[in-house]
Amino acid sequence: MPSYLGLDGFRFGWVAAWIDDRGDHGFDYSPGLTRLLVMPHARAMIDMPIGLEASGYRRCDEEARKLVGPAVFLGARRGLWLFSDMATANEDYWQRDDKGVSAQLWNIRDKLREVDEFMTPERQATIGEAHPELIFWNLAGRVRLAKKTSAQGREQRIAVLAQRGFTRLPKWLTWRHRTGIGRDDLIDACACAVAARDSKERIGGEEDPRGLRMEINY
Repeated sequence: MPSYLGLDGFRFGWVAAWIDDRGDHGFDYSPGLTRLLVMPHARAMIDMPIGLEASGYRRCDEEARKLVGPAVFLGARRGLWLFSDMATANEDYWQRDDKGVSAQLWNIRDKLREVDEFMTPERQATIGEAHPELIFWNLAGRVRLAKKTSAQGREQRIAVLAQRGFTRLPKWLTWRHRTGIGRDDLIDACACAVAARDSKERIGGEEDPRGLRMEINY
């Protein structure tokens, strides 16, 4: 039975949620991305940029940001992880193309590198990029939900995911303690799994210098 995989990064690694065509679902986590992506799956979606330019902002990020706001980080670039600190990176980027990098994106630079090193155009046939807020916006009838950090926003997202088959998510959220997995990380991984199974829409599609498509599925 085909399984659909969704992945999101957290402080100590990656969390993956999966669901199959019968509705069976589960989650797992690992310090490294590779162990999770070798799990059998028909399609996977990961909440991390795939396809990077050396400078500027990706068009798919700018368009997604117009729809769901600043939850979409701008400034993902190949080589960000080579700078010694964020100030040095921003000095270079502002001089080069007048576009800086946010603290949020700087803080995930190692995961950005991990995904970039793993991905190839061939792997992109079954592994795509998604953004949880864009997924929830689409599933909720193309309206923005309350902030995901609020109790209302969290309950809205859990309810949306339950309608799509993730009925065990509330129980999982009580199991994550001592793993380092945040509530939002597990919720977002489930959203990406739903997108892996159901998404038919995407933003972007240009190729980067390595032949990776820069697009966000939802």
